[in-house]
Amino acid sequence: MKELDEKYLAKLRTHWKRHAAFPSMGKLCETLGLSSTSSVFALVGRLVDAGYLERVEGRVAPTRKFFSRPLLSAVRAGLPQPDSQEQPELLSIDDYLVDEPNRTSMHKVRGDSMKDAGILDGDLVVVEHNTPTKPGDIVIAWVDNELTVKTLALDTKGSYYLEPANAAYSAIHPRTSLEVLGIVIGVVRRTRP
Repeated sequence: MKELDEKYLAKLRTHWKRHAAFPSMGKLCETLGLSSTSSVFALVGRLVDAGYLERVEGRVAPTRKFFSRPLLSAVRAGLPQPDSQEQPELLSIDDYLVDEPNRTSMHKVRGDSMKDAGILDGDLVVVEHNTPTKPGDIVIAWVDNELTVKTLALDTKGSYYLEPANAAYSAIHPRTSLEVLGIVIGVVRRTRP
């Protein structure tokens, strides 16, 4: 894709982030800083051909590729390494974390009972529902009519309970009920507000 088209694609992504919609073709001239609607139509045509946009019922809509970002080379957490010269692939968070979109939700974590499992206060956990579970899985569960995220465990008597990942908290043995709603398959964290 041409560098100029990438600049316009960036403007479209910024507009979508703010408004969750695109304006009419006429207003796109103003948004993109183009002088004529024919320039907008040509640009949209190129972005459709490149797979970033699609035409739906006479309007322009983003595709999955529109929301993808370049997946650059692996980076060491130890000693620095030379940068890879490979062409990056495009990947979205959904592509990486979500196998079953109709069975996946996210929950915002409150508290620090799972900090030793790398799940911190304010993180988003990605949860897959209607998936077989086993002891050792980190799950979202209803226990005694309260919702929590913990590790599913099995005691010596064959009863399930929930184990925190922080020594400051006790295990939760259900008094009346325990229902696993889904398995945590990923964690998303902002490192800078």
